[in-house]
Amino acid sequence: MKENCNQPEKTEQPVNEQAAAPQEEAAQPEKKATPLEELLKAAEQKRDEYLDMAQRVQAEFDNFRRRNNAARSEAWSDGARETVLLMLPVIDNLERALAAQPEKTPLRDGVEMVHRQMLDVLSKRGVTEIDCLGKPFDPELENAVAQADSSEGEPGTVCTVLQKGYRTEDRVIRHAMVRVVAAD
Repeated sequence: MKENCNQPEKTEQPVNEQAAAPQEEAAQPEKKATPLEELLKAAEQKRDEYLDMAQRVQAEFDNFRRRNNAARSEAWSDGARETVLLMLPVIDNLERALAAQPEKTPLRDGVEMVHRQMLDVLSKRGVTEIDCLGKPFDPELENAVAQADSSEGEPGTVCTVLQKGYRTEDRVIRHAMVRVVAAD
């Protein structure tokens, strides 16, 4: 059998399937999510919520720990200052005993040793004496309990320390009781 020569030959052209696919997708309406995809999205949202909550709880706990450590440190410092405040009258009495016995005796030597030891303990705790004699009156550090006339020094300066004051680096433990030269 002979084929008809008058008919043009049919040539098959390869169909570009990749080019046709995007056109078909564009033509189709948006695909609905399957139930598994919806469950996955919901699980991812829950995961993100739980992660966010865990991070917030961790941050809150870190803040609590920091505040708690600061409060504990402050309470310990307050207790140490209270203890020092209770020891100050003992130091005052030791100084009075030393002033009452000017001669060198074994008793005086013993009192001096105890006095020095007490001051060393205070020094190790960061407690220092408020040095105010001859300096301008500072109400932050001193408590003026008497006035002196201008013959005892410059007006506004401390001329006599009646009771020593003590402080730490950041707080006054006991204000010094002083006499201040009055202004004319």
